[in-house]
Amino acid sequence: MIELLREAPMFSHLTDYQLQNIAAECTMSTFPAGTILFRENEMGTVFYIVASGAIKVFTSNLDGENKILSIFTRGDSFGELALLDGQPRSATAQVIEETTLLSLNGKNFNRLLRENIDIAFTIIKQLSTRLRTMNQHVHDLTYLGAKKRVMKALIQLASRHGSRSYKTIRIGVSLNYDELAQLAGVTKPLLFQVFQELQGKQILIFSENEFSIDLAKLKN
Repeated sequence: MIELLREAPMFSHLTDYQLQNIAAECTMSTFPAGTILFRENEMGTVFYIVASGAIKVFTSNLDGENKILSIFTRGDSFGELALLDGQPRSATAQVIEETTLLSLNGKNFNRLLRENIDIAFTIIKQLSTRLRTMNQHVHDLTYLGAKKRVMKALIQLASRHGSRSYKTIRIGVSLNYDELAQLAGVTKPLLFQVFQELQGKQILIFSENEFSIDLAKLKN
């Protein structure tokens, strides 16, 4: 657990003694795919760190349509916003594949911030980054066409969660077509249309539980 905490940016600067104290207050649990950790508009009580697996965070409109805002994998943390401002959750968090999480209750999380200013600053930086990402989502939905949104979503997945081998990037996050469409902010028929074009040019290649992007062909 100590090594996992050290991988999280907010804890990377702490000593082994400090990490041991935090670990003593954390709970480790494993959740099956599809588990809802919390729902939009619920009150927040827990902060999470991903040990393994993947989590999607999304919002829903009145018609039940979802927009995925973030994907979190090992070392990522989430759930802090509602603990900081005391307001309801701003989005829903759901397990994509079997996932193990460390959890810290709200009381201990807020005490941790009060006692360590460096952790508080790291949280502020993370929230600032997510705000910029939200602003970019709005810009993309307003100004980018479907093909560019799909390509941008794939490239962002690759940069955050992929592994590169020469001019090929492989992404192993197990998103289905509905989730990929929600991430890009397009309908599923439009997603398939773009995928067919990319596969026809051999830019995008699907295999079991992963897909790859040929960067050399992408630039041509």
